[in-house]
Amino acid sequence: EEDGLESLRRAVEAAGLPDAAREQARRELGRLERTPPHAPKYHVIRSYLDWLLGMPWSRESPPSLDLARARAILDRDHHDLEEVKERILDHLAVLELNPATQAPIFCFVGPPGVGKTSLGRTIAEALGRRFTRLSLGGIRDEAEIRGHRRTYVGALPGRILQAIRAVGVRNPVFMLDEIDKLGQDFRGDPTSALLEVLDPAQNHSFSDHYLEVPFDLSRVLFIATGNTLASVPPALRDRLEVLPLSGYTPRQKLEIARRFLLPRQRAEAGLGPGELCVTPAALRRLIHEYTREAGVRELERQFGRLARKVARLRVEGGSAGRVRVTARNLAAFAGRPRYDRELAGREDEVGVATTLAYTPAGGEILFVEAVRMPGQGRIRLTGHLGEVLKESARAAWSYVRAHAAALGIADGGFERADVHVHVPAGATPKDGPSAGVALAVALASLFGGRPVRHDVAMTGEITLRGRVLPVGAVKEKVMAGAQAGIRTVLLPRRNQADLEDLAPEVRAQVEIVWIDRVEEAALHALVGGRPAAEPGPVPEPGKR
Repeated sequence: EEDGLESLRRAVEAAGLPDAAREQARRELGRLERTPPHAPKYHVIRSYLDWLLGMPWSRESPPSLDLARARAILDRDHHDLEEVKERILDHLAVLELNPATQAPIFCFVGPPGVGKTSLGRTIAEALGRRFTRLSLGGIRDEAEIRGHRRTYVGALPGRILQAIRAVGVRNPVFMLDEIDKLGQDFRGDPTSALLEVLDPAQNHSFSDHYLEVPFDLSRVLFIATGNTLASVPPALRDRLEVLPLSGYTPRQKLEIARRFLLPRQRAEAGLGPGELCVTPAALRRLIHEYTREAGVRELERQFGRLARKVARLRVEGGSAGRVRVTARNLAAFAGRPRYDRELAGREDEVGVATTLAYTPAGGEILFVEAVRMPGQGRIRLTGHLGEVLKESARAAWSYVRAHAAALGIADGGFERADVHVHVPAGATPKDGPSAGVALAVALASLFGGRPVRHDVAMTGEITLRGRVLPVGAVKEKVMAGAQAGIRTVLLPRRNQADLEDLAPEVRAQVEIVWIDRVEEAALHALVGGRPAAEPGPVPEPGKR
């Protein structure tokens, strides 16, 4: 026992601890010397000293930064994502000029399968640093971030310092996955505990409840990921430098499949490069008819399915030789197609408008259906709608009734009819203000008797004065509309800056029409030319 205490004393002096940590270690070592070895407190103190000495207080990965090499690594591992790569290279250039600068907290936001986590590994390789990650999904206890106090049985440091100790250096690339899926309950709010971790002005002296001495996290390059920022509190979002990652276009998916996905799945199945060949026509069919996603995760699963089929042929038959998958024989390997090429409506209908929505899995199209029946001017809303969407429907109903002439409605008979508005599918929750324009157009079509063009989709929030306000995730919505067969998209004019980097193939496929008012949306979406009455000046609220 004396030899063990002496080795601990030498380890404390040789560990290169900061002053505060060294004083704490000496104090705990003195308590350990006065504690009988068979006492429960002895093992608690011994475990604490092991953690204190095991932390990388001064160990760092040596600097290895070459901007040209970093660019080559980013281009090698990720196709497209030019804006994200430029932002990353900008920061790497600053690190080369000033290695002591405070690192920004990058946050990659986008649908699943677009390469958020793999980008973190690529950045670590480009910097020559070690990589570690922590999944925040489902964490509800604040102690998971800050650690438990030593008064509790089985106390441990928080998972932040646990990962730092496991990686062995104090300057790793640290990825915080699924930051939007943190929860909170009676045990505390972990999102608030992350405020100190992710604040460059505070994390140089991060205090864990277990260690009780400051640890410098300012040398760590934190990278967060999430599908959406809607559930992230504003205080935490303020500490993040958001880099949005949009979904991929079919052409980009084709290139990613050829360069990355198919070779990886061939290798996973134990096949050589020449044993499985997928033609470009078959690749396009896989993208359009077997997957419906913003990323490429499901597409990679389809390649895995093809590779396993070929591997089975090789094992059962001794040698499968060269298997060539074409558009004609694709169903024999991948099964029947799961999706139609186009999801948009097939014909113009009265009272049915197409809107664009955004989900954590990417953009998608929704249909707004409206029917009328004898009644007293009431409106009924179904489709598992949230409060914001219900308010948008009521605002659209009020605007259509108040401005019937401007919308081409000669005699609406609003006071003699009830309206039922439904947004399929009813089992899927829906909320947000983006469907306001589509709701107004569907109601104008219903009471004006003019069909809505089936190849037109729209998004935007509306006001009682008929103005169309900007919404978020416009790029993802336009791409979803293009994949669903939409030919014209009506967007708020104030969202023009959001489509500056829209892929050229999507621009060639979809016509973008910028609108400021509901009447403009009705003009472009309803069949039958211009409205019966030109939109006139809108009176101020409360005036006639």
